[in-house]
Amino acid sequence: MGKRIRVQRRGRGGPTFRAATHKRVAPARYPPPPKNIYESVVKGVVEEILHEPGRGAPLALIRFENGEECYVVAPEGIYTGQQVEMGGNAHVDVGNIMPVGKIPEGTLVCNIELKPGDGGKIAKSSGAYATIIAHTPQGTMIKLPSGKTKYVSDQCFATIGVVSGGGRTEKPFLKAGAKFHLMRARGRKYPRTRGRAMVAAVHPYGSSKRSARKVTTVSRNAPPGQKVGLIAARGTGRRKKRLKESE
Repeated sequence: MGKRIRVQRRGRGGPTFRAATHKRVAPARYPPPPKNIYESVVKGVVEEILHEPGRGAPLALIRFENGEECYVVAPEGIYTGQQVEMGGNAHVDVGNIMPVGKIPEGTLVCNIELKPGDGGKIAKSSGAYATIIAHTPQGTMIKLPSGKTKYVSDQCFATIGVVSGGGRTEKPFLKAGAKFHLMRARGRKYPRTRGRAMVAAVHPYGSSKRSARKVTTVSRNAPPGQKVGLIAARGTGRRKKRLKESE
C-alpha cells in the first residue's frame, strides 16, 4: 500500500506545510486612487521601513496627507521621513508613485499594476525592476524583469526605482538551519528528499534499480500520488539540448 507521498500530504493542508501568515505585516499594495489623481498629486511621508517574514524585500509604510496609508515594497534609496508624491503631477524621483503614462521612457520602475487599481503586481521581489520602453496608442510598453515586453494601461501606477535587497540571493546560507527557517516562513517543506532516493512503495520514482525509473512527464489530470515530475509538459527539454550541441 505504501504511504502518501509529499504532494498528497501537502494538499491536505496540515500545519507542517502551512505558512505562519499570522506573522505577516500587511499586503504590499497601493491605496485606492482618489478622484482626479491622474491630473493632481497627493503628498505623503515614509513613516517606517520594516521586514516581513517570508518576503525578501523590505516594506515601507507611507502615510498620505489625505489620511490614507499603505505598505509598499521599498525601492533602493528611500529612508524614514522622506517626502513622497503620488499622482500624475508627481516628480520623477525615487520612491514617488506615478501612472506609467506620465513616466518618461527609459525610467526604471517597480511594483507595477497590471490593471488600474489592482494595487501592483509586477516587479515586487528584491532587486527587481522594469523599464519604460515606449508610449503608444495601445498603452505603455514596459520591459519586464524576464526580458519580455508587455503593454499596460497608461493609468496603471508604478513606483520609481529598483526594489531594495538586490544582493540578497548572493549571500550564502552557510548552514542548513538558516535555509530551514526561510522555507518555514514561506510555508515550504525543507529539506526535500529526491524521489529516486525513496523506496518504490513511497514514491512513483522510488527504487534502487535505475531501469525501473518511470517517464517524468505526467498528465495534468493525474490523481494525487501519481502527479509528480514534469506536469503536463510538452517536452522534457532533452531534445532541445541535443540540437544545440549538434549546432
